[in-house]
Amino acid sequence: MTEHSFNDFNISPEIIRALSKMNYFQPTEVQQKVIPIAIGNQDLIVKAQTGSGKTAAYGIPICHHIEWIENKPQALILTPTRELAAQVKEDLTNIGRFKRIKAAAVYGKQSFAKQQLELKQKNHIVVGTPGRVLDHIQKGTLNVDELRYLVIDEADEMLNMGFIDQVEAIINELPKERISMLFSATLPDDIQNLSNQYLKEPIFIEINKKEMTTQLIEHSYYRVKHEKKAELLRKVTTIENADSCIVFCRTQEQVNNLFDTLVKWEYSCGKIHGGMYQEDRFDVMNQFKRGEFRYLIATDVAARGIDIENITHVLNYDFPVEKESYVHRTGRTGRAGHTGVAISFVTPFDEELLRETEEYIGFAIQVKEEPTEAEVEKCRPNFESKMFENEIKEDKTTELNSGIMKLFFNGGKKKKLRAVDFVGTIAKIEGISAEDIGIITIQDQATFVEILNNKGPIVLQAMKNKTVKGKKLKVYEAFE
Repeated sequence: MTEHSFNDFNISPEIIRALSKMNYFQPTEVQQKVIPIAIGNQDLIVKAQTGSGKTAAYGIPICHHIEWIENKPQALILTPTRELAAQVKEDLTNIGRFKRIKAAAVYGKQSFAKQQLELKQKNHIVVGTPGRVLDHIQKGTLNVDELRYLVIDEADEMLNMGFIDQVEAIINELPKERISMLFSATLPDDIQNLSNQYLKEPIFIEINKKEMTTQLIEHSYYRVKHEKKAELLRKVTTIENADSCIVFCRTQEQVNNLFDTLVKWEYSCGKIHGGMYQEDRFDVMNQFKRGEFRYLIATDVAARGIDIENITHVLNYDFPVEKESYVHRTGRTGRAGHTGVAISFVTPFDEELLRETEEYIGFAIQVKEEPTEAEVEKCRPNFESKMFENEIKEDKTTELNSGIMKLFFNGGKKKKLRAVDFVGTIAKIEGISAEDIGIITIQDQATFVEILNNKGPIVLQAMKNKTVKGKKLKVYEAFE
């Protein structure tokens, strides 16, 4: 099979540069199929699973087409959960880093007023959950007059969570002339109807789910009685000795109970579910991303938007009730060319769910025998010595974000300052060009400017003796 690269797509050099710093060199199947069509500005329906690389598949073309000079949002991405919205915002910011593309995320259980202030800034892309996006549009705090791109991400999950009416209400507020892309793991009738009504002659792309599920992932399951699950988990985790593992449970209560058990057993672990405060969920996710603990106990909904490099294992402590969830869960591992392991516990009550899942994914999952005590004891020393030797992971954006200094200026909108004023002034400094200037955020009383390529100290020193639009401003390095 011919190997492709992102250079094949005639993408702007700034985006190619960002992708290479993120270690993205070869496009995934969905990216190979979607990017050329999306760059050609055609509507799309894409049937693809979580873990296929779909965020970059739509994010790269959108960032390619974004006009930096425009002040109003040019793209709207709708996601079913807050976690996914935050993840997509981060991904698109990174892809568009060297084009100075600014993205905002809006979702519930976060201050509306704070979001309103952010939306008053220059934002090229807005990512959000349907309820909060609709709220901002109806209150006039999100201007969609210049919107050119709409992405409906994980449309089937929107349907399952009862958001489709809100999605339709949002679409009816958008300009008729736009490019729309719909991504979904499944295409039930309501999603088909949505696409028929609002997409214009869309091109349909499907990524084979069997390939998605089997590629690089070793699948297996253990038969176990419900009351013996915890002890089996102890044995299996000792044998597997995972570097990074997500353990899925069906309910918040089960997550709490299992987490308490693992803490008692002195496991390096964390938990995440919908009953936790949003800030706590983000903190846990960031700790897991950094490799501060090895085992994340999670519910399905809370795990939406998890995009973490090198998750080695997924363990279905509770077998998923919906067969699509099996693919979503196991798709958290075996990403970006890495191998992964997917293990499931199957009780007598889960046998029918197992059969349905095997039929859906198109292959039989291998059954394994419970590890013997001798096997467990043989592995225990390595397991215990490794448990708290947590390797702090290098995030995929570490290189991308290295060499960036954020500067604070004590002037903003109230002094009639615009982003172009800062670009024009800074780019005139000797040794500095527009390519060294990143995202600019202008508030009422202050402005923040990212300086790239390790040139922050040069700009910081030079700007102490310069004016912006004739105004003398104080400038400091900004620490977040």
